[in-house]
Amino acid sequence: MLASLWLTTTAVKVAKAQTPPSLTAEEKLEQDFTDPLTTLPQLLVRDSYSPANYGTHVQTNQVIIRPIIPRIPNFTLLPFVQLVRPTFAVVTVPSPRGGSRTEFGDMQLFDIAIMPWPKRESGWLIGIGPTFVFPTATSKSAGQGAWQAGPAFGLIYKGIRGLLIGFIVQNPVSFAYTSPKRVPVNTLEIQPVMALHLYGEWYLRSAEANWMIGWRRHTPTTLPISIGIGRTFVRLGLPPMSFFVTGQWTAYRQFAPFTQQTTINFGLTMAFPELRDLL
Repeated sequence: MLASLWLTTTAVKVAKAQTPPSLTAEEKLEQDFTDPLTTLPQLLVRDSYSPANYGTHVQTNQVIIRPIIPRIPNFTLLPFVQLVRPTFAVVTVPSPRGGSRTEFGDMQLFDIAIMPWPKRESGWLIGIGPTFVFPTATSKSAGQGAWQAGPAFGLIYKGIRGLLIGFIVQNPVSFAYTSPKRVPVNTLEIQPVMALHLYGEWYLRSAEANWMIGWRRHTPTTLPISIGIGRTFVRLGLPPMSFFVTGQWTAYRQFAPFTQQTTINFGLTMAFPELRDLL
């Protein structure tokens, strides 16, 4: 009993010691610009250039536009925060005739509800909802050619000052196809996220590498890792912004004859805090 009491008292003291003080404006922006479960309305524009790829000598590129649209309970019929995040993509991929071609890619969307528990004061955020993939690609090589739907789950921890860490998990499953030649799709997608405050307006960032694990036999599995640096900007008359550059490398691949080997990500995120109470 004495040992149990000592352990309990020690745990409470440690928990209190780890309770972070109020974040600075820069630290708050760094987390909001990295956190996929944030309620800050924002728009991400990212260019991912891959100078080296497995399976082809062609250099590839992907430009994505990804807004985060929060729905606050005061302005919706739902009793919790709802986050809508569509992703639009323009991709440059190898052409069957040689060289490369630029096309629109598939559109992905998740609609996550932020759970009211645990309390935000604990530092934990949990989100659950559906995810969808729409076959909007304008060529066969630019998309999967399948309508997909599945579950999505997010877990974020912000209990240590200056640090955000967590992940988003999605598992879309195909149920209809644009062509009888298209193969079924069942892929687990994990997006690890991390933001670590360095000094001033600079922070360490990792949020661009998506782990793809194919559940079906002999379907591709790729595990890339990324790390880079970002900087927030707050200027009078302009929306808060963040610029970042990250490097990415595929650490593991299986049954993936074509995938990126190395990638450089350039990104710009703009926030629109004045829209928080209007959406």
